[in-house]
Amino acid sequence: MPVFRSFALFLAVLLVSIGSLYAQKGGKSLGKKDLQKMYSSYLTDQGYRPEVDDDGDIRFMSEGKTYFIAVDEEDTECFRLVLANIWEIESEEERQRVYVAMDHCNATAKVAKAYMVRDNVWVGIESFIAEPKDFELIFKRSMSALGHGVALYVGKMREEGE
Repeated sequence: MPVFRSFALFLAVLLVSIGSLYAQKGGKSLGKKDLQKMYSSYLTDQGYRPEVDDDGDIRFMSEGKTYFIAVDEEDTECFRLVLANIWEIESEEERQRVYVAMDHCNATAKVAKAYMVRDNVWVGIESFIAEPKDFELIFKRSMSALGHGVALYVGKMREEGE
């Protein structure tokens, strides 16, 4: 009988834990349209003019640059903010300098990371958040960190070009 009670207690604790996690998530996960609406509403409230791009991500402009927030309904607790195409790679010699500048950015900047997509450099911010709506808590700092990462990359490229 003691083994049965231990198992019953274990099962009860497990079910309560699962129920608690389910309740914390609001009982359902957000779909792509929900995420798009959430991101767009926040950006609109902040004075941006967001739009859904062809990939379903949220695109917006700030200070003449085009940013996007990746919409990933498979991982709603990952927030990804990207500034694409900050530097076009025009030669193999330049590509070597790009590697050095990306490495400098990635090693120096907090959270920001630079990477290549085809022949262009992108800089992005990726962060885990407890709930999808929590991106609002880190958005402004993410924009700042992204700008800092871009500045580090561009500065190193100019230094390497001399």
